[in-house]
Amino acid sequence: MKAKGYSKEKGAGPQALGGYLSAQRKPGPLWRFGLLSVCVVFFAGCRLDMHIQPKYKPDEPSTFFEDGRSDRPEVNGVVARGHLRVDQQFYTGRVNGVVVNTFPFPITREVLDRGRERFNIYCSPCHDYTGSGHGMIVQRGFPAPPSYHIDRLRQAPVGHFFEVITDGYGAMFSYASRISPKDRWAIVAYIRALQLSQHATLNDVPAQERAELTEEAK
Repeated sequence: MKAKGYSKEKGAGPQALGGYLSAQRKPGPLWRFGLLSVCVVFFAGCRLDMHIQPKYKPDEPSTFFEDGRSDRPEVNGVVARGHLRVDQQFYTGRVNGVVVNTFPFPITREVLDRGRERFNIYCSPCHDYTGSGHGMIVQRGFPAPPSYHIDRLRQAPVGHFFEVITDGYGAMFSYASRISPKDRWAIVAYIRALQLSQHATLNDVPAQERAELTEEAK
């Protein structure tokens, strides 16, 4: 009996018949889809991610603890690493509730350089580079902050500026999450330098440099 599709014409032979039979056995689209579905179900059954593990959601009740809460209270006296803030002046700008007028560490040239860098990044958009209160944001319509060079702020203790940076003041929001306490003090030191620069006299210049300034002024 001659197989359907098989020809005894010249050139046809066992190889042609074998190719025909292989083509007839090739899996169809339905068979491949079924195999793929089985694989997906198999691997999904082996999956165990955190989103399907036993857990409590915030404020969800629990029968495991006596108080019926899944959220556990903090242990008294525990302080997170890096948050032991025993230096009141350094972290608040106050000592015994009084605003300080001294810095919690020595002010060096490096501290002033750091303060200038941080001031130019965070403060100059409103206060401008001289502290006069005419920054680019103000020029575009934002309320102008007071100049650092008015008598009230020239006489304000350094702790006042630290508090303003930490807590915000008026239209200014808090920068506590953006500027570390050490950098806040560096900015305050640079503000004092800006205030001095606008109201300095010749007597404030070191003696060895006064002669040069006098010659340049001629």
